[in-house]
Formats: sequence, C-alpha cells, structure tokens
Amino acid sequence: MTSVLRHRYGRALGAGALSVALLSGSSAATAFAATDTAKPSPMAGSITVKANKSSVKAGDKVTFTGRTKGLKIGTPLVLQHEKNGKWNALRATAKVKKGSSYALIAQLNTKGTEELRVASANTSGKVHSPTVTVKVS
Repeated sequence: MTSVLRHRYGRALGAGALSVALLSGSSAATAFAATDTAKPSPMAGSITVKANKSSVKAGDKVTFTGRTKGLKIGTPLVLQHEKNGKWNALRATAKVKKGSSYALIAQLNTKGTEELRVASANTSGKVHSPTVTVKVS
C-alpha cells in the first residue's frame, strides 16, 4: 500500500512540476518532458505449477497444482505438452478457484520425458506457467 501511495504522489508531483514549467514558459518544461518516459504495462497475469510426481508409469495420474495472478476466478486453464516444438493441449482442464488456486489431474500415457505447462484457455495461451518435467516409463 505504501509503495502505491508513493507512486501516486510521485506522479502527482511530476505532473505539477511540468504544469508549472509549462505555465511559466520556461525551457525546463521541454527538458522535463523529454526525460519523462512511459513505463511498460504490466503482464496480463502469471501461473505457477507443481506436479505431485516427477516420475510415473504409463497410464498413471499426476496432479498439477498452483496459483494464478491476474486471472479472474472461473478462468479456464488447460494442461499443455510440448511436441515437435509446439504446445498442444491435453484433456486435462481446471478453473481458477477462490484464492487464485487450481488443481488438475492428468493421465500420462506416452512413454518418455514430458515437458508440461498450464495455460489460460481464454487468452490464447498467452498466460502460461513455466514448464515442469515428468518422466513416464
């Protein structure tokens, strides 16, 4: 809360100084305006992920849990795996619950090392978790 207030007061102070400089007709206004840069907009959100097992037998189920930031309650999530450099959706889905948490269960059938992530289904996969690796034998 304190940092938000400091940020707001800093903006107000900067805007006031620029207004005074513009009204006085000074060249300081030009210098101040040239150094004031816009900050990039924050990310749309973020997702964390943790698998309850790092190694399973083919056909076993794995539970993926985590938290989200910036996503509304009820936002659909989907588990994805990487295949040939592309992320493909699996049949495991969940929704963001109260408290910004989620849990989804997936049955992994393909033997080998699976690179998996959780992505938001309604933002075209733009918001996704880091990858988690599960070995399937």
